[in-house]
Amino acid sequence: MGRALLSVSDKTGLVEFGRGLSELGWTLISTGGTAHALRAAGLDVTDVSEVTGHAEMMEGRVKTLHPAVHAGLLARRDRADDRLALAEHGYDTIDLVAVNLYRFREAVAAGADLPAAMEKVDIGGPTMLRAAAKNHASVLAVVDPVDYPRVLSALSSGDVAESLRRELAAKVFEHTASYDAAIAAYFAQRAGAAVASVTGSGRSTVAGDAGAVTSGAAARVVASGGFAEKLRLDLRRVQPLRYGENPDQAAAFYAEADAPAGSLPSLRQLQGKELSFNNLLDIEAAVTAASAWHGEDAAACVIVKHTTPCGVALAEDAVSAYEAALACDPVSAFGGIVALNVPVDTVVAEKLAPLFLEIIVAPRFERGAAERLAKKKNLRLIELPVAPPAGRELDYKRVRGGFLVQDRLDMRFPEDAWRVATRRAPSATEMATLRFAWRVAANVKSNAIVLARERRTIGIGAGQMSRVDASRLAVMKAADQNADTYGAGLASDAFFPFRDGIDAAAQAGVRAVIQPGGSVRDEEVIAAADEAGLAMVFTAMRHFRH
Repeated sequence: MGRALLSVSDKTGLVEFGRGLSELGWTLISTGGTAHALRAAGLDVTDVSEVTGHAEMMEGRVKTLHPAVHAGLLARRDRADDRLALAEHGYDTIDLVAVNLYRFREAVAAGADLPAAMEKVDIGGPTMLRAAAKNHASVLAVVDPVDYPRVLSALSSGDVAESLRRELAAKVFEHTASYDAAIAAYFAQRAGAAVASVTGSGRSTVAGDAGAVTSGAAARVVASGGFAEKLRLDLRRVQPLRYGENPDQAAAFYAEADAPAGSLPSLRQLQGKELSFNNLLDIEAAVTAASAWHGEDAAACVIVKHTTPCGVALAEDAVSAYEAALACDPVSAFGGIVALNVPVDTVVAEKLAPLFLEIIVAPRFERGAAERLAKKKNLRLIELPVAPPAGRELDYKRVRGGFLVQDRLDMRFPEDAWRVATRRAPSATEMATLRFAWRVAANVKSNAIVLARERRTIGIGAGQMSRVDASRLAVMKAADQNADTYGAGLASDAFFPFRDGIDAAAQAGVRAVIQPGGSVRDEEVIAAADEAGLAMVFTAMRHFRH
């Protein structure tokens, strides 16, 4: 028997826990809404103000920050001088603390401004938890409602194992570290808010009803970094994985504590084998690529193999988009991952069923479609919104001894810096093809070349050491499927360092090219395009994907 201080924002299981403690003879001490909930359930509760002899101040901002609370938590039971100090001041021990903290993350996610967010920074809660966890040999520190039944069971047995005390203390320090990390990240983000500077002037446009492309000196917005001096990752294990990229590598899947809705931790697997390390990488690549057409009035289909697209298409319906994407490279699509930005119905399911696929990702599978695909028991069906993340999101890459951190690729693809570099401007149809190909190229491993006709890829050259080899590979892939490259559009994720890439494209019949520009040999490359009668657009922005 002892005294328990309960003060929780998450009241899941609170009444049952309080009742269990009361039945074991424990005295319940509480504050505010927690005390009200316990009393409403018919339990006797002592207010913290009765323990401290001091009324709450400043609308509850100061209530538990008092020696009567913290001396009761920190007193070492095996130290006579600590016991004497308690007695001299008329204090008593507190033997259990159940606290979870103000909902800071939720407030920020809901759009709270700085003053409102600061009101959700808990002071007393972390202080009590850390005090209890520090003195865990004598005080049970409970931060997670899921542990309430275990604690009651241990107390009922009369023997609380040291291992349980340490486990609960470890949870406390993990929880408070995560809480502080969220606050620190919030401040770092605000302090490092992008400062935009606008350079350049003048603007003229071409391309008719296909939309405007900037020509001449363009206005460009350049954002500053906004990265904190120190970065702490707050991750929780979602699941262990059978192995990593290869069977001799152990692996697990971890999620950010505040992972946004629609990200991989929120995926819903309807059927199929357990997801592997490589599966999760491929799902991420496929969904990211498909999200380039989020919100557009078209069905998008992306087929991925080894984290890079081997076929992408837009169409009026999902079946047509899938067929067009598959036609780009059906050999590579075998054993691949299909991502769609629209729900899968029974018609789409019938089209997908014949091909051996590892995974199909879509926002939703209609019941009939799921039943049809259930015949393929190893096929994994994943429901996940195909949308880009809302707001700023960081991308991490592990290197020996550290991390590289960058902003995630912006899938909005602004065109305000685009300009026509050649004598001939692209037609409206060519411009639409270039826009499509540019979005695809951003998701293809570098060096990347994408050949497209209207709204579908016909050849993709990925991951080559030279750009001219990537061009030749894309043409070869198109030829393998008897795709007509005459009049096609070509996108390159970075500039052409030599004219040979343009010469190879022109020889294949390409009529329009989109690339970042910026090479010291731009004039030579432009001359090659002009000689061949190609239209070429410079985007002034590259899209490497390593």
